[in-house]
Amino acid sequence: MTEQSKPHPYSDTASPFEFAGDSVAPGSLRAFELPISRVSSGNEVSLPVRIVHGRKPGPVLFVSAAVHGDEITGVEIVRRLLKKISPKTLAGTLLCVPIVNVYGFVGNSRYLPDRRDLNRSFPGSPNGSLAGQLAHLFRTEIIERSDFGIDLHSAAVHRMNLPQIRISADCARSEEMAFAFGAPAVITSALREKSLRKVALDAGVEMLLYEAGEGLRFDDFSIRTGVNGVMRVMCAMGMIHSKRLEKQLPTPARSTRSTWVRAPRGGIANLTAHAGTIVSQDQALAKVGDPAGDEEEIVRSPIDGIIIGHSTLPIVNQGDALIHIAEVKRFDTVADRVDEITDTILSDVMLDEDELL
Repeated sequence: MTEQSKPHPYSDTASPFEFAGDSVAPGSLRAFELPISRVSSGNEVSLPVRIVHGRKPGPVLFVSAAVHGDEITGVEIVRRLLKKISPKTLAGTLLCVPIVNVYGFVGNSRYLPDRRDLNRSFPGSPNGSLAGQLAHLFRTEIIERSDFGIDLHSAAVHRMNLPQIRISADCARSEEMAFAFGAPAVITSALREKSLRKVALDAGVEMLLYEAGEGLRFDDFSIRTGVNGVMRVMCAMGMIHSKRLEKQLPTPARSTRSTWVRAPRGGIANLTAHAGTIVSQDQALAKVGDPAGDEEEIVRSPIDGIIIGHSTLPIVNQGDALIHIAEVKRFDTVADRVDEITDTILSDVMLDEDELL
């Protein structure tokens, strides 16, 4: 957090939040467009930032989406989130970047025009490639102003992910916030070099990575889980208060290891188990058959676990990824816990602003 945005330790009112050479008054919402570049047509492209600056002092949370331009689930999550949060009842500051990779979003593409993956371009450089310049802008203007972050993703095109949280090992605050989020699964995964999560942690900013849904598609369960999940984290951070969202949920499926089950041959794949299914070792997951004959092979699970993702494309070649399984701890109770979390998500009605105290 910048020095200018820190309130006096004995003050009950937040100080103005300094951003992009301007300031956001306590208890207000402001929209900013940070210039990125001009495209070949000469038109300027900007990074959209929406700042909800609470009337009361508190932490700074960033929420970002569409780092991969075709992963649009998070864009809708941020849009709905901004309709729910009032700066008048907020403690702290919410930095929302609904579309980080504007170029990919417009072109329905994961990548930037230079074919680089933005999530492998951090920390970036002010004089580097287009991806590097955008990464640098996001790092300096968003990450380094924040105390915690949530980055929203979905599966790639033709794949579907169960709503899940990815966290880094040995990050106690991230683990606490992951439990508060309320997704069916929490996966501890290694940091990738040059990723947003890695550069944020290097800057002392822990974060959650939310994975849910399918590229270029919306599904209500993933969106609802995301909106209420972000708000549950905000409750846990003391930024908002809601008796409904502060209710403790069961422990999600926990995993530190996952594996992809691949097609043993080319042909037509018919999955018999999908994201969210609890599976046992040797359980049948799919059949891959000859599209012009009766030959088929059964695909079985190599481990006990929960399916956290699967392909949605039935036409496969040998070696194609079919089903992503996370090995879980406490396997004997995981089905009941995941079912209860799922039932809670499906039964939750989106909170209205007047339900936030």
